[in-house]
Amino acid sequence: MAMEAQYRFEGEGASAALLLSGRYTLARLGSVHDRLFADVRAHPGLVRIDLSEIERIDTVGAWVVGRLVQETGAQVTGASADARTLMEAVAEADQPVRIRPDSASPFVRFVSEVGRAARIIFSEFAQLVAFFGAALVAAVRLLRQPSRIRWHAVIRGFETVGVNALVIIGLMLFLVGIVIAQQGAVQLEQFGLEVFTINLVGRASIRELGLLMAAIMVAGRSGSAFAAQIGTMKLTEEVDAMRTIGVFPMDALVLPRVFATLLMMPLLGFYASICAIIGGGLYCWLGLDIPPLTYVQLLQDIIPMTDFYAMLIKAPVFGIIIAITGCYHGMQVKANAEEVGLRTTAAVVQGIFLVIVLDAFFAVFFSSLGWN
Repeated sequence: MAMEAQYRFEGEGASAALLLSGRYTLARLGSVHDRLFADVRAHPGLVRIDLSEIERIDTVGAWVVGRLVQETGAQVTGASADARTLMEAVAEADQPVRIRPDSASPFVRFVSEVGRAARIIFSEFAQLVAFFGAALVAAVRLLRQPSRIRWHAVIRGFETVGVNALVIIGLMLFLVGIVIAQQGAVQLEQFGLEVFTINLVGRASIRELGLLMAAIMVAGRSGSAFAAQIGTMKLTEEVDAMRTIGVFPMDALVLPRVFATLLMMPLLGFYASICAIIGGGLYCWLGLDIPPLTYVQLLQDIIPMTDFYAMLIKAPVFGIIIAITGCYHGMQVKANAEEVGLRTTAAVVQGIFLVIVLDAFFAVFFSSLGWN
C-alpha cells in the first residue's frame, strides 16, 4: 500500500491524464508539492485528473487538486463522494481575502455609520414591539384563566418594585421638591411673587416631576434588575429548562414582573409627588415664612383634578414600558456574561428614553384636551 503522495502521467493529446495515488494529506505532500506542479507545467495538454487510486485526502490535498484544476483546466474523475464534497467545500472557501479594507472618505464613513446605527435602532424597535405583542397575547390568555397567574411572583414583584424603592424615591423627590421651591422662589422674588412658589411646586410635582422621576428611578432599579435576572437565567439555560418541562417563560418570568410594575407605578407616582410637595412645603415654611396650613390650603385651590387624572393615566403606561423593556433585553441575552451587562445597560437607557418620549406625547395630548 503506497503511503506517500505519488503521481504519474498517462497518454498523450486528448487522452492525457494525471493519475494521483497514495495519501494526499498535509503530512505527505511536503516533498511532493513543488515537484508535482513543476511536472504538470512541463506536461501541457492534460485533460483529466484521476483520483481513483488516492487512499486518503484532507483539506490540503483537496486544495492542491483544486489548484491543479485551475492551472490545467482538466476534469477530475474517480473521486469518491467524500472527496468530491471536500473539494467543493475547499473551493467555496478558497476566496481572496482583503487584508486592508478599501479606504473611504470621512463623509462616506459617517453616512455608513449613521445608516448602520439607524438599521440597528429600527430592528431593535421592531423586535421590542413584537415582544410587546407576544406579552399582550399571553396576558389576555392569563386574564381569561386567572388561576394560572403566578400571584406569588406578582406579590414578590410588589416588594421589589415598590416597597424596596420607597426610601430612595421618597428621599430623592423630597430633595427635588426643595430645589424646585428654592429656584422658583429666587426668580419670583424679583417680582414680589414668592407666594406663587406654591403653584410651581404643586403643579410640577403632581403633573410631571413626581411620576417622571419615579419612573426613571424604577427604570434604573427594576428595569435593570429584570434584564439581569432573566439574562442570567438565559445563560444558565434555566429558560430552556422551563420550556422543556412545559412552563412558558412569558407566563412565569415576564408577565408577573409586568403586572407588578403596572400596579405599583400609580402608587409610586403619587407617593413621589407627595414627597416633592412636602419638600417644597418645608422650604416655603422655613425660607418664605409660609405656614404649613396656608401651604396646604393653597395647594387645594391650585391643583386641579385633571392633574391627578393625567398622572393616573400615564403611570400604568410607564410601568408597562419599563417592565417590557427590561424583560425584553433579558430574553435577548445569548452569548456570554458580558452581554448581560450590555443588555442591562440597554434596558435602562431604552426604558428611560421611552418614558421621556411618552411623557412628551402625553403632555401634548393632554394639552389638546384642555387639561392645562
